[in-house]
Amino acid sequence: MNIKANLSILDIIGHLLIWVVLTIITFGIALFFFPYSFSRFVINRTSVVDITTGAERKMVCDINIFSNIGHIILWMIISILTFGLGYIFYFYRVWNYALNNSRIQ
Repeated sequence: MNIKANLSILDIIGHLLIWVVLTIITFGIALFFFPYSFSRFVINRTSVVDITTGAERKMVCDINIFSNIGHIILWMIISILTFGLGYIFYFYRVWNYALNNSRIQ
């Protein structure tokens, strides 16, 4: 099995522009929601390809940005107390959560 990502440059630019605008409007608070959106964005555009048959099955991420408000608030506090260093760990934890809540269609 191989993993194939179908990310176009226009999709990436559009996604980034939306989040840059949201970050500016919310004075950076949107950055705590960004890892959820980013991981879901990539996973939903990824598929698993069977080498022997060539069958391609799409991956689906079942997370919701707003369903984890408590988790986001906790990591906001950790990030503020650690002067931003906690955000690095937060990004990895969100990816871990997103991958554990993904499935193959």
